[in-house]
Amino acid sequence: MVETRLLRSFVCVAEELHFGRAARRLHIAQPALTRQIQQLEERLQATLLNRNQRIVTLTPAGRMFLERSYRILADLEQAAKEVRRVEAGQEGRLSVGFIHSSTYGVTPLVLRRFRLAFPRVDLELFEMTIQEQLAALRDGQIDVGILRPPISDPSLRARPLREERFVVALPHDHRLAATDRLHLRDLSEDGFILFTQRKSPLFYARIIGMCEKAGFVPRVEQYATQIHTMIGLVSAGMGVAIVPEVARSLNIPGVAYVEIADTPPTVQVCLGWRASDTSPILAAFCDHAETSARLAAETAGE
Repeated sequence: MVETRLLRSFVCVAEELHFGRAARRLHIAQPALTRQIQQLEERLQATLLNRNQRIVTLTPAGRMFLERSYRILADLEQAAKEVRRVEAGQEGRLSVGFIHSSTYGVTPLVLRRFRLAFPRVDLELFEMTIQEQLAALRDGQIDVGILRPPISDPSLRARPLREERFVVALPHDHRLAATDRLHLRDLSEDGFILFTQRKSPLFYARIIGMCEKAGFVPRVEQYATQIHTMIGLVSAGMGVAIVPEVARSLNIPGVAYVEIADTPPTVQVCLGWRASDTSPILAAFCDHAETSARLAAETAGE
């Protein structure tokens, strides 16, 4: 195997065509440089330089090897740069899972800002439910998830990104659509559009719990799995819905959003990842996502 030290010495002599000048450029003694070139020729079993007391020239083998040496050294330098970028979390690949509802709020912001800050990191994105993300994290199918807590698996770690309040979505002609705030008991006679328990157990449990605390069990007119579907059904006059406030960003016509006076529980969006994963790219993504979410909240005046 030829050491890069010998390659660099040969390139320097080939460029200078003078052992004395090459030795000064390399900051080594001329006899040491001569031994390095001899060692290189012995390993290659070829004569690279013609030299006498007055002139040094490249042999045909030397000219060919000089071209290869340039490429080898350039490739090594490029590889070193790429390794340093990967080590610093600036280059590589990251698989990211996300829940559908986060695409109305924090996820686009986090992804956009991360791509601007780390253009050499390839992001693989997967829309998944919370349970699908937890399974994918455990199985190593994704590196990080944008989901909702709680995350009880001890092999996983979580970091909060954003906290969201619930609001009530009403058809624009609803009797309470023009109010600023309402009590949930005011909706006890209304039909509800509700998240399914199987697909959205967290939302389902929170909303049922809120209504029961207000003294009634919601009468469900229609179940839905996605926020935009629920809001579309509200717009069609099919019922009312309790949704995260991020639903406002959908801008679906015919819907009024009213604050809940009962101080409802909030829901979080968080990051989840394997505790054993020490990837610098993952660490950079988590730090950048947290910063992006905080700046967004400050800009929104939260």
